[in-house]
Amino acid sequence: GVRPFGIATLIVGFGLNDKNEEVPVLYQTDPAGTYSSWRAQVIGGRNAKSLREFLEKNYNDDLGEKEAVKLSVQALLEVVDSGAKNMEICVVKTGGVKHMMEESEVDAIVKEIEAEVEEGKQKGTGSS
Repeated sequence: GVRPFGIATLIVGFGLNDKNEEVPVLYQTDPAGTYSSWRAQVIGGRNAKSLREFLEKNYNDDLGEKEAVKLSVQALLEVVDSGAKNMEICVVKTGGVKHMMEESEVDAIVKEIEAEVEEGKQKGTGSS
């Protein structure tokens, strides 16, 4: 028979690297049941391809927590209306320590990104 529905999922956690250190890991599964490992990934929606390209261009393994969260918010801003009000961000650290970010924390990052975008526009339109 046919499968009527299928989902793609992103599964995150921690694994050991070559030096036996705990590092974040990210896997994607698709409706066919295949899985792949990623450093950064998005799934679903019309903008998945452009957001994946955005992450490929801007992600690097040396990002700290603050920079990684900011990059995530930048990607979400491309597809989420109303900024921080419609975002839920949870930062998970080694040992299973979770921090569910408050709306005010996410909103501060959104405002920082918006200020950088505005500053970039002003620099782009300024005359020399």
